[in-house]
Amino acid sequence: MAAAAASRPGPPLWLLAELTYRCPLHCVFCYNPVEFAATEHELDTEGWLRVLRQAREMGAVQLGLSGGEPLQRDDLEIIVAEGHRLGYYTNLLTSGVGLNADRAQALFEAGLDHVQLSFQDSTREMNDFLSHTKTFDLKNRVAKLIKQHGWPMVLNVVLHRMNIDHVDRILEMAHELGAEYVELANTQYYSWALVNRDRLLPTREQVRQAEAVVQRWRERMGDAMRIFFVSPDYHDGRPKRCVNGWGNMFLIVTPDGTAVPCHTARMLPGLDFPNVRETNLQTIWFDSEGFNRYRGTGWMKEPCASCKFREEDLGGCRCQAWMLTQDAEATDPVCPKSPHHHLVVEAVERAEAAAREMDAALPPLVYRDAENSRLLISRSKSN
Repeated sequence: MAAAAASRPGPPLWLLAELTYRCPLHCVFCYNPVEFAATEHELDTEGWLRVLRQAREMGAVQLGLSGGEPLQRDDLEIIVAEGHRLGYYTNLLTSGVGLNADRAQALFEAGLDHVQLSFQDSTREMNDFLSHTKTFDLKNRVAKLIKQHGWPMVLNVVLHRMNIDHVDRILEMAHELGAEYVELANTQYYSWALVNRDRLLPTREQVRQAEAVVQRWRERMGDAMRIFFVSPDYHDGRPKRCVNGWGNMFLIVTPDGTAVPCHTARMLPGLDFPNVRETNLQTIWFDSEGFNRYRGTGWMKEPCASCKFREEDLGGCRCQAWMLTQDAEATDPVCPKSPHHHLVVEAVERAEAAAREMDAALPPLVYRDAENSRLLISRSKSN
């Protein structure tokens, strides 16, 4: 049932095309579903072109091309060219693996507007350890290719306990590479990051020091290098407005063609998310139960229903609520008003204790790969 108080939304402004879950990296904080290995039958080229056309007709203006690693798709240039022809601002979100001089030129000629390049850290040792690949030198070469083609470059680094103390060097690296924008996004704890949370969650003092370093760099660089620091939910004491509101701005199409309002929405029980193979985007966006379920505030229970901040944070993240409480309508537990807030407090306290004890008793990191994905699926079913 759609939320009673949800009025008819405007069109999706941002279309995120998750072209594939295939990826040569094995990042321990990956936001792809832990069960990604169960996803088969990627949309073909014509299927993606149809998605682009339908979303543009609805009013979408931003096109993000992500994965996995979108460069794993041989038809990426065709998809970019159609996005450019339709009038999208096209943004490639990439690890850099697969972006050589020839492909960079082909994407430039296809009309690609923007590249977001991910690093895992500022040194070869940590970058390659966290991704379980030897990619640091490659990423540096790709950064130079991006600059050679005149693309605006966003350098993205996901922060967590293992690299947050390196923020100063990360920003120095970004400056040396000529990044116009730097996104330091603290890990959000779902998917693979939730599996590894006890090893990844930073301490309060680490977050405080990182914020101070970022502020010094902002004062130094001004508008020459814009720095965005996305604070971690668990330390904020305030829930974030998930994807700027459920079904409000973002329309995501996953590799198999399932349309969702956020990256991990398919984990939520009892929701039907249509597939673009059978249903057009307009019907999906405006009429589907999955997109309407958590729009607005009509679905909210207490304490959200009467909270003065309900229009600001919209109850926080539905997936985070489900993962921590097994109730997708619960107040996001990062909120102090949540009756489940103690779960977040306890996780932060464990991080503090683990940092003092040098992590000796913690389980090993679980890297993102197909074998681990299948093991986690099997474990979930057995529970």
